[in-house]
This record gives sequence, structure tokens and C-alpha cells, in this order.
Amino acid sequence: MFTSISTRRKIGELAGRSGLNPSAIRYYERLGLLPVPHRAGGQRRYPGDALGRVLLIRFPRDMGLSLSEIKVFLNGLRDDTPVRPRWMKLANREIQEVEENIRRSRSLKSLLEHPPDCRVSLQACVQRPRLSAKMHFVAHRAVPV
Repeated sequence: MFTSISTRRKIGELAGRSGLNPSAIRYYERLGLLPVPHRAGGQRRYPGDALGRVLLIRFPRDMGLSLSEIKVFLNGLRDDTPVRPRWMKLANREIQEVEENIRRSRSLKSLLEHPPDCRVSLQACVQRPRLSAKMHFVAHRAVPV
């Protein structure tokens, strides 16, 4: 879509309106998340819809998604492309990771609230915490000394 030169924004304005530093905007360009902007007098000039694109990058980034995941999400996304199907596909993958993080956080909270009594024996100390599946396997595989 053609945007007149008068409605194009400088990088500082785009950065300010999106709550990012200009260096982040330039970084997004280098990664291919933002299209290379028009230049006038050596200055980057972004079309009016660039703010929406930056916010579409920033929101999932603030939620913890990697820039590579966001790049896959945005690949081929046009103004008339429905975002919801893409978002749901990405969200379903992320939900699994969030659930695992919640499980680990609950285990850590339990351990912090009810620390093992390591004065009794090292064995009691190791058996008390709800260990990750990997550590649980290692602990049960260990040969008693």
C-alpha cells in the first residue's frame, strides 16, 4: 500500500510511540521483522502502518516469545491476513511450555516453604524435594555408598 511521504514517521517518532529504543527498531529491521523503510535525506521514514507492525512484534516479545518465533509468525503476513489462526498455532505451543514452567514453579515454591531436613541424612535431603524427571531418574539410579 502506498503511503505518502508526509505521513511517514522518523525512527525516533516510531520508537517513542511504540515504547522502544531506535536501536530496537533497527535490530528488528536487520532480523527481517520489519521491512526496510524508505529513506529521505539519509533518514529512515516509516509508513503509517509501521507502528502496528512494531506493536505486533512487541506484544508477543513482552510475553516471552523469541524473536525467531515471532519471525515465523509474521512471515508472509499481509494487512488482510487473519491473525487469529496463526496466533492460535503459536499459542498452543507456548501453552505447553507455560504449563511446564508452572509445574516447576510450584515444586520450587513447595521446596522453599518446606525445606528438606538435611540434618538427618543426605538421603533424606535428596528424597524430599520433588525432583525433575531427569534428576529423579539420576537419584534413583545412584548406587548407595
